[in-house]
Amino acid sequence: MRLRFNQLQAQLARGLAPVYLLCGEEPFQLDEAARLIRAAARKAGFAEREVLDQDGGFDWNALGAAADALSLFSTRKLIELRLGGARIGKEGGAAVREYCARPCADNLLLILAPGLERKELKARWVGAVEECGAVLQVWPLKGRELEQWVEQRLRGVGFAPADGVAALLAERAEGNLLAASQEIEKLRLLGEPGPLGLDDLLGTLADSARFDLFALTDAALVGDRARVQRIIAVLRAEGSAESLVLWVLARELRMLAEAAEAVARQQSPAKVLAAHRVPRPRMPVVERALRGRSSGQLHGLLRRCAEADLAIKGLAPGDPWQRLAAIADDLARGDAH
Repeated sequence: MRLRFNQLQAQLARGLAPVYLLCGEEPFQLDEAARLIRAAARKAGFAEREVLDQDGGFDWNALGAAADALSLFSTRKLIELRLGGARIGKEGGAAVREYCARPCADNLLLILAPGLERKELKARWVGAVEECGAVLQVWPLKGRELEQWVEQRLRGVGFAPADGVAALLAERAEGNLLAASQEIEKLRLLGEPGPLGLDDLLGTLADSARFDLFALTDAALVGDRARVQRIIAVLRAEGSAESLVLWVLARELRMLAEAAEAVARQQSPAKVLAAHRVPRPRMPVVERALRGRSSGQLHGLLRRCAEADLAIKGLAPGDPWQRLAAIADDLARGDAH
């Protein structure tokens, strides 16, 4: 079966699956999902835990040996297999498929694969896990999903949040579930369970917003100019290197310019996007962005990136951050200005 993070607790309440595969790009949810599975396993009598760390010299026979070995301290054992790479290879896939073909009721296999490639999810060993147990992918939460997650966490510790509370907390801790969780824990320690209004929240809330560099281009492509400027401000306050911000902007602009040229030739931009390794879920966003941005505008922004590079190196006048903010803002505005 395939699970979303918010479905895991209900699935565990119905009974443990023999095998779990946890993967994805959001470390807080990944860690929490593993914690929930370990807790459910302990409650079900899996008192012993054996950890296998897969690295370059890992012997995949260790998985079968762990499954066959009698527990010294308990009749039931949790085997935790931690994958260290993007793929597990032919030998690893065969070992996992063999395990799934004959799962033992006294063993529970938990596979942690934070760096697993998306295309690896189509591998036969993943299909074997899905058929035998559960595959759970976690991704960064955004927008309404993030608000719902925050509201669930607040209600889980006894608060009844007023309208707007979850949205404000999500906005201030955007992109950082750990920071949001810490703020909720702070609220729990400082206040009493029950109604939680905006004034209560503002009194203790810290601005823990964290944006990775690629959130800047994501915001620009959807035309969210206010968010673009907020991300720039946060990156500057956190001491991010101007050269890295410039690299991300220029990288995105080169990809968009090539794709816009393909569109101008009445060709599909799909090949360009694939060549630049644009993730498939992001392709529709990029294609929508191309409708409001011409090749000429994008090449003009690339020339301004070159000027910003000179400013960063001290070879041209002007504040590099102001130049970067203006480039990002014009990318967000498109050709409408």
